[in-house]
Amino acid sequence: MSSPFFQTGQAQPQGTEWAARLIPGAAGACDRKKRQREAIGHGANVPSGSASLVPDCGLKVDASVFSPRGLPRDRCGQSWVRSALGGIAGILQSVASLASRWAEREGNQGVARGLGGMRNVLIVGAGRLGHRLARHLEKHPELGRSVCGFVDDWKPLGNGVIGRISALAELARTGFVDEVILAGPHDREKTLRVLRAAQQLRLDVKMAPDLFGCEPTGGTERIGGIPLICLHEERLPVAGLLLKRALDVVGAVTGLILMGPALALLAALVRLDSPGPVLYAALRAGRKGRPFRCYKFRTMVRGADALKEELRKRNQRQGPFFKIADDPRITRVGRVLRRYSLDELPQLWNVLRGEMSLVGPRPHPLDDFSAYSIEHLPRLDVLPGMTGLWQVTARRDPSFQTGMNLDIEYIHRWSLKMDMRILLKTAVVVLRGGGE
Repeated sequence: MSSPFFQTGQAQPQGTEWAARLIPGAAGACDRKKRQREAIGHGANVPSGSASLVPDCGLKVDASVFSPRGLPRDRCGQSWVRSALGGIAGILQSVASLASRWAEREGNQGVARGLGGMRNVLIVGAGRLGHRLARHLEKHPELGRSVCGFVDDWKPLGNGVIGRISALAELARTGFVDEVILAGPHDREKTLRVLRAAQQLRLDVKMAPDLFGCEPTGGTERIGGIPLICLHEERLPVAGLLLKRALDVVGAVTGLILMGPALALLAALVRLDSPGPVLYAALRAGRKGRPFRCYKFRTMVRGADALKEELRKRNQRQGPFFKIADDPRITRVGRVLRRYSLDELPQLWNVLRGEMSLVGPRPHPLDDFSAYSIEHLPRLDVLPGMTGLWQVTARRDPSFQTGMNLDIEYIHRWSLKMDMRILLKTAVVVLRGGGE
């Protein structure tokens, strides 16, 4: 899809009540504001700097997230934390402002292509003009577009024609399409149908008009000498996405450096505990379904994947997701690593490579991904993460759909503030040994 993250104000999935504490604007916000108004009305002293806000990226420092249940509240500690995070918020505010100005100067879509990689394009119309566009895009990968195929009601299927206009929504969803190009001849009714479907799916729409041999006088994009008129373009939170990537890189580099000795020790323990490689590298479904090699410390015996099908009848998860309690394939050291999520630390390398983010939907194995329904595919519109909303709110819930709802909720309401809250909650869950 065109937007790596949806904007707020969309219809939200049901069944995610437990996420209220993490989602800005969720239940309880009105009560907090009411208590604040009452305190101000009675002359209460409100400490300055208790919260600071970063425009454009939704980063608001909330002291409540730094006091996990069961831990004593220390005023000096709170003051130090607020001061430190206030400074961080000030830095992020300056960076966000600079990123916004730079993105406007360079063009939002150009920056987005740099963040999200190749854009998948679906061409409506398999005539001479459509094939001319496709050939030019194929010869010029530097344009950042990859043609998925043609949609045409008149041409026979095959030779690049993958379906009819009536199937555009399904084809766009399964092909992770970002942009639709209308390559005439243009029928008003069909053009409006394509435009409505593309807007619902948040796709960019461009049209190659029949100019009857004339040159356009306004500003247009050109592909192979063919002018394209933009009919609909998604607005992207470019500044926030740039900051998210910057924080991913800084966090991954810092983590790999600071935890280098610990990683070496864990690698030695894995090697001594059972025969086999230290790292387990397996293909996972990444953004737009692209497979990538995901790294973890090995926590199972050698050949564990071959035993998976035999154990699938004991699966305790619902839907295309596999997990069982007391998995006989897990080693002694592996159980400890899983309990404290230490086996996932090598994924900092995936974050550094741009294949994952610190926060996002967890990447699923390819056999689970192959069992997705079409309504599950939107979770792949963003980079997968080392941790996510599901991991800190419903980690032990057996329902695949619950996890899916939370992933979509995260995408719909994404902000850097939410990412920071999830990271803080993850630290609490890890220290408590909440893994399995």
